[in-house]
Amino acid sequence: MFEFSIDATSGPARAGRLTLPHGVVNTPAFMPVGTQGTVRTLSPFDLEAVGAEIILGNTYHLHVRPGEDVVEALGGLHTFMGWKRPLLTDSGGFQVFSLEGFRKVDEDGVEFQSHVDGTRRQLTPERATEIQWTLGSDIAMAFDQLVPSTADRAVMEEAVERTARWLTRCRNRHAQLSREDPDRQTLWPIVQGGTDAELRHRSLGHVLAAGDWTGVALGGLAVGEPRETMYATIEALEPSLPRAVPRYLMGVGFPEDILEAVARGVDLFDCVAPTRNGRNGTAFTPQGTLNVRNAALRRDPRPIDDTCDCETCRTYSRGYVRHLFITEELLGLRLLSLHNVAFLTRLARDARAHIQAGDFAGWQREWTARYANRGKE
Repeated sequence: MFEFSIDATSGPARAGRLTLPHGVVNTPAFMPVGTQGTVRTLSPFDLEAVGAEIILGNTYHLHVRPGEDVVEALGGLHTFMGWKRPLLTDSGGFQVFSLEGFRKVDEDGVEFQSHVDGTRRQLTPERATEIQWTLGSDIAMAFDQLVPSTADRAVMEEAVERTARWLTRCRNRHAQLSREDPDRQTLWPIVQGGTDAELRHRSLGHVLAAGDWTGVALGGLAVGEPRETMYATIEALEPSLPRAVPRYLMGVGFPEDILEAVARGVDLFDCVAPTRNGRNGTAFTPQGTLNVRNAALRRDPRPIDDTCDCETCRTYSRGYVRHLFITEELLGLRLLSLHNVAFLTRLARDARAHIQAGDFAGWQREWTARYANRGKE
């Protein structure tokens, strides 16, 4: 049920097929983020229309509200949100570790204060695993300790070692839960270590020593470090990553970053960037980003992107989308979010096609050079 095959390579870049209980994901692939059981402003029909094959749900937010018991009573996360295709849930680690001043970390787990009602709660490796099992995602992520890439090396080292110990606890609990239903869900580990190559390799060593996996994630990147540093970290780790499973770079969703990571052997991505930028009036285009509030677009009859076949670009002019944002009409938020998700979905699909054709590196250089001319039309 949890299978991954590589159809083609072009340098380190890979085109693959990931088979999950709710369908097949062709990689490279971008995963829209459905934090609270919805990708903001977009319906499952919107996501299917633009070709999204997998989306991400958030363990922390769904645990706090409405509660995984409510989701289970309403048929599990797929039924709850009306999404029939594959789902990945994160462990909640990023969210609780973002609650600076409202959380306490020890060996057992993380005690935190709910941002909804102020109650004190605890998330442990076992609890995070149980919540994701109850939600019913195809892929569950192990609970890890995330620390800033700027943290002292001693702090980073401690987090790497604790993440390894927590991984064992996640794996043991998941094995217990899945004993009678092994085809329901798979668990993926997360490699930590910031931008320190030695700690990254040490963390990966812990992951590989813990057993066989159906996928592996790289966490703790795209959190403030320079882009080139992120690229160098992935590149240093790539030769040691297992070849036969998908590699998932967490929290990355800007076009140039996706292509740079694909060039370094990464298969899956997720980020709120396309929908957040869309709600703020910024569109991705092949020539760079476009601010739709720009007065120069007032009478512009062209679509946001004349190479895009999404509903927004097939139907509406730049002038109309600008009008929606200037008048604060909610339709504008949906139309631009839809376009941006479509843009990244198509970008990943195009990357796959060029990997299969064997000319990914040349295509990437041309694409990136054009995108770097952002705003110059």
